[in-house]
Amino acid sequence: MSGQYKGDVSPAQAWDLLSSDENTVLVDVRTLAEWKCVGEPDLSSLSKNTIYIEWVSFPDRAPNAHFMSQLMQAVPNKDATVLFLCRTGVRSIAAAIAATEMGYENSYNILEGFEGDADQKGHRGRITGWQGRDLPWTH
Repeated sequence: MSGQYKGDVSPAQAWDLLSSDENTVLVDVRTLAEWKCVGEPDLSSLSKNTIYIEWVSFPDRAPNAHFMSQLMQAVPNKDATVLFLCRTGVRSIAAAIAATEMGYENSYNILEGFEGDADQKGHRGRITGWQGRDLPWTH
């Protein structure tokens, strides 16, 4: 099943899954710098917490060698629906593939990521992505 994962969902579909299924979790694979400087998804209205596991580290962008062990610790139920989120939906695909290969068969990538596409002035988080689609987030 190499190179495969369950599929892609829009930010709104991700929110719906998180809202309707208690076994759905959100794993944000961005870096600590992104979480602190850009913002974080806010799942408090759903009585859930975002799981934070870097796919790569900042600033050297080295792969997180402990990603899978951290995921297994944070999400012991391999039957859970796992939604992966990054800045624009690229690192999260790699994370979903890796998770699927480790037995998390319900791994999804969130299209557009947290910040989404840049607007005409080059700013992200305004037109697409978790932020641009006005889903709950904190800074």
